[in-house]
Amino acid sequence: MKFNRKPLVLALLAAGVTSMTTAVQAEDSFYKALSDGKVSFSARARYEAVDQDNALKDADAFTLRTTLGYKTGSFHGFSAFGEFEDVSDLSSDDYNSTTNGEGAYSVIADPEGTEVNQAYLQYNGFDTEFKFGRQELTYRGAPFHRFIGNVLWRQNHQSFDALTIQNTSFADTTLSYAYIDEVHTIFGDDRNAGLIQDGDIDMDSHLFNVKYSGLSMGKLEAYAYLLDYEDAADDNANSTATYGARLTGAQPLNDDWKVIYTAEYATQDDYADGEMDDQGYYLGEVGFKYKGWLAKVSYEVQEGDGTYSFKTPLGTNHAYQGWADQYLSTPAAGLEDIYATVVGKVLGAKLIVSYHDFETDEDSVDAGDELDILLAKKFAKHYTVGLKYSDFDAGHASLGKVDTEKLWVWGQVNF
Repeated sequence: MKFNRKPLVLALLAAGVTSMTTAVQAEDSFYKALSDGKVSFSARARYEAVDQDNALKDADAFTLRTTLGYKTGSFHGFSAFGEFEDVSDLSSDDYNSTTNGEGAYSVIADPEGTEVNQAYLQYNGFDTEFKFGRQELTYRGAPFHRFIGNVLWRQNHQSFDALTIQNTSFADTTLSYAYIDEVHTIFGDDRNAGLIQDGDIDMDSHLFNVKYSGLSMGKLEAYAYLLDYEDAADDNANSTATYGARLTGAQPLNDDWKVIYTAEYATQDDYADGEMDDQGYYLGEVGFKYKGWLAKVSYEVQEGDGTYSFKTPLGTNHAYQGWADQYLSTPAAGLEDIYATVVGKVLGAKLIVSYHDFETDEDSVDAGDELDILLAKKFAKHYTVGLKYSDFDAGHASLGKVDTEKLWVWGQVNF
């Protein structure tokens, strides 16, 4: 029987063409994912002035923050993002950036420098998002980054070398986990003090966060933040475990009025090789919304016993306890903050007015008061200008605080 090779040859050719076509299509798809991504750019020019009632010279800084990023398209669920960040001083060094050697001036913590702010690989599939690499990490919308944040007010943002996982398989539920290996602080590469070496903090930390939005009364959040600092010299004072829960909600009273409320509690104790006596955290808020305006009263307590106090070292703490930044770190005696906030619009500009009254948790020592005012206007979608003022009146001298005024004027563009 004579063997006919023609059908076999045609079949092999067809298989080869199909394989080549598949490979070309895959290559084209990969190239398309790389080339059809999105470029992002931002620039924020800001003037900041600080006047303190002490021996330090008044500080003035005119700085520019620019970022350039690129987000690839998706290839079989995989994508990548990279972002460069630069902070430049546009005037003289009449301020203490914490790294420029100008210790005679008040602090304006915006050191010059250029760095990779974010660089991560991402995968989305099976109702789950994975990110691996350097990234900005938060669990709440700005400005509510109380425990974990990117410190977005400073010119150099805080980012993390981390693995993060977020799952939405269950109805109305978001499950999040993060492992943090290193924190890239707002101080840039030249800062060496305590836990911060070359601007970074080494960690072996685990973050757990669960959100549930299926209740009519509001949204529930539960969290466990297990912070293990790797620097042995400072480990005992800083490694902590924080467990907490939060409820936020709003209920309409009529077509115009809505009542809003927040209740939160957390406890903090030692973790890993840490040494700390258990301290608590309380937050209660109630307020009203009316035709675009919001007014609320808040009561926040970070407990302290004179030796240890409740702290939020990875949070965007500028948004809490006053914009003058006098209590970025909780005093050993703890801190009680009663404050009122009004938010609305005036001539199309966002207005925020807030007043704080501070006392220590232990012994109720007067810790000062503060008035904060902000006006910001966004226009033509990409542009923002703003004016911000903070006036802190110091309390009892034993706390080591002084009267402090701060002023910011800025302009920003985002694409």
